[in-house]
Amino acid sequence: MQQVQAVVAKAKGAPVELVTINVPDPGPGEAVVKVQACGVCHTDLHYREGGINDDFPFLLGHEASGIVEAVGPDVTSVAPGDFVILNWRAVCGECRACGRGEPQYCFNTHNATQKMTLSGGDMDGTELSPALGIGAFAEKTLVAAGQCTKVDADARPAAVGLLGCGVMAGIGAAINTGGITRGRSIAVIGCGGVGVAAVAGAALAGASPIIAVDIDAKKLEQAKAIGATHTVDSSKVDPVEEIKRICAETYPGAEGADVVVEAVGRPETWKQAFYARDLAGTVVLVGVPTPDMKLPEIPLIDVFGRGGSLKSSWYGDCLPSRDFPMLVDLYRQGRLDLDAFVTEEIGIGDVEAAFDRMHGGDVLRSVVVL
Repeated sequence: MQQVQAVVAKAKGAPVELVTINVPDPGPGEAVVKVQACGVCHTDLHYREGGINDDFPFLLGHEASGIVEAVGPDVTSVAPGDFVILNWRAVCGECRACGRGEPQYCFNTHNATQKMTLSGGDMDGTELSPALGIGAFAEKTLVAAGQCTKVDADARPAAVGLLGCGVMAGIGAAINTGGITRGRSIAVIGCGGVGVAAVAGAALAGASPIIAVDIDAKKLEQAKAIGATHTVDSSKVDPVEEIKRICAETYPGAEGADVVVEAVGRPETWKQAFYARDLAGTVVLVGVPTPDMKLPEIPLIDVFGRGGSLKSSWYGDCLPSRDFPMLVDLYRQGRLDLDAFVTEEIGIGDVEAAFDRMHGGDVLRSVVVL
């Protein structure tokens, strides 16, 4: 067992704290990873606010890369010294999805069996709940070995670590879930980190037009820089009609985009996505709604009459062992600009301030560098 510094949320809504935690030596199926970089994702804020569950205290951070320091006695997939991206889809290989050859849908994913704990104070020995089974706002973390995906060691940790959650969620929503390809149009509603990543995925796939929709001019500029061909300020124009107009200019007769990615997670923007898609088009919900939100009222005949697909995308329907090395390779070739997502590099004690900047829409990603 070793003691390290880590960022913990001890109570609902309270500011996070930098504390000392105990990290056990890895047991069977486990690995200890020395964290090099971890993005500040909105999901971490959801945990702090109690929006995921009430299993406080939480060890936050999950969008990370680092070096494997030690592995359990039966681990063969990674070895000490490997540079890895951490993932929260360590597939089980046994569930129905894995059995039918679709491990990207596995929901029986593996986490470390042992628990990291608080060290010292009146909560000494209290077990921590690691965010998404990872907990990487820490100098070192204990994970299931299957949560470690080995990638090119020459890649920049702060950039490729973002594939561990938000960037992969967006790219995958466009490519894996939405099936976007050359000759197809796409609109992305909501241009935070995940939405801009969906734009990047669409550009990578050769889609056209690529329409970015938001109410924030700064976010629209970021989307344009990463590959959007058109931008729509939905505070000034009707986004549905504007998406239809743009698509009809490229493909006469089109009644919307082939794929619309909703990256906000709100009923009103989902409804816009529904009506902004072409006949037989696809809506992909990747924005995370709150538990109280309901689908907007839409005449059932419209659902039937427009055809197509209404999908949700968890983690971009990715398979880390397949997708992470491929995307890192594209990054190394200069074909996928992951560096553009890193707005700032911060210290491990600066997470609370990074949450404030996230609220202000000033960053795509703040990245903790250790």
